[in-house]
Amino acid sequence: MDTSRKLELATAGLTALLMAVLVASIYIPALESRNQVAELEPISVFPDFANTPSVEVKKQQFFDYLQDYIIAENEHILEVREELRPYVDIINSGVGLSPRERTWVLELAEEYRVDSSELGDREIVNILWRRVDKVPVSLALAQAANESAWGTSRFTLEGNNLFGQWCYEEGCGIVPARRPEGATHEVKRFESVQNGVRAYLLNINSHPSYQDLRELRQRLRREDRQLDSLLLATGLSRYSQRRYNYVDEVQNIIIQNNLRERDLI
Repeated sequence: MDTSRKLELATAGLTALLMAVLVASIYIPALESRNQVAELEPISVFPDFANTPSVEVKKQQFFDYLQDYIIAENEHILEVREELRPYVDIINSGVGLSPRERTWVLELAEEYRVDSSELGDREIVNILWRRVDKVPVSLALAQAANESAWGTSRFTLEGNNLFGQWCYEEGCGIVPARRPEGATHEVKRFESVQNGVRAYLLNINSHPSYQDLRELRQRLRREDRQLDSLLLATGLSRYSQRRYNYVDEVQNIIIQNNLRERDLI
């Protein structure tokens, strides 16, 4: 092979090598960038219900949006309830719990804020059976509409809090603009709508203020009747300072918007 041919081949090889380096310098950073983007949490944007021109359309969009979150969390609660069912049967038959079973029950009691320190296993299990249960979709939707001004309140948009839930540690949420002097509560901030719905259901199922609601729900269960949101709403008189006026408001939202039809979904 003559010298000119060798030089031609060497030049071509060097050019190919330089092109490979150039492609790699562009492709690899781009690939890393895509991987970094993929690892980021998805951005959750709460729908802009305030700019929906039709009131009726806004209401239906609000209900449709929130309903799936409530159904999903209720389904999870019912799954736990089914896990609890055999423990109820065991304890009420007079048989004691095994150490493993008791550990599971006590963990659930802690989650549902049952003070088990001075209670026997039978009392703990029966309290849990009253607490670990779903809240009708219609009732949750009506409360959310009332508390969040149909998804347009500051606390909903800034804190994913559709149910007006309070917290009492400084920095735990959003300070209300018209909080009375000397008051320390804040409106709790949640990372997502799902977390806010989950906290609301746990609040209804565990706070002493809603014991009447839970007892009504248990009575309906014993009578093998559908959970009636209008009846259960009477157990919410302590949810708001408006007391029984608040109950009336929630019941009216349920009736006026035919929300009980959504309990059948």
